[in-house]
Amino acid sequence: MSIRQLTTFYVDAFWFGVEVHRVQEVIRSQPMTPVPLAPAGTAGLINLRGEVVTAIDVRTRLGLPPRAADTAPMNVVVRVDDEPISLLVDAIGDVENVRSEQFEAPPDTLSPASRQLVRGAYKMDGRLLLALDVDRVVAAA
Repeated sequence: MSIRQLTTFYVDAFWFGVEVHRVQEVIRSQPMTPVPLAPAGTAGLINLRGEVVTAIDVRTRLGLPPRAADTAPMNVVVRVDDEPISLLVDAIGDVENVRSEQFEAPPDTLSPASRQLVRGAYKMDGRLLLALDVDRVVAAA
């Protein structure tokens, strides 16, 4: 039995997790500079203590409707190829311990766009924790 720790967050009605070792930090909404002609889902650039970081809107990547205009996203800053990338999410959860035997294939109820970005799901006390594939989310940018 192997135990992993996942940093969790919410996007719409979905509960996602990313391996703790991939997460650099979690920060509140930041001012963002839009990037003209950027691919869909690339929300813009943020300044993270002097470092320019690309922000990716996870809602757009999953094919979900945009968040309400009066709702600011949270930033989950992850490391991809040793570079920081900000994932814009709706709300932050906790760090959860998951066991390998809880893991299963992505549920059939996910849209095709969502299934491409999810490694699988962990069955947790009556709900599913979807394991987000950070590399695929970023590669789609």
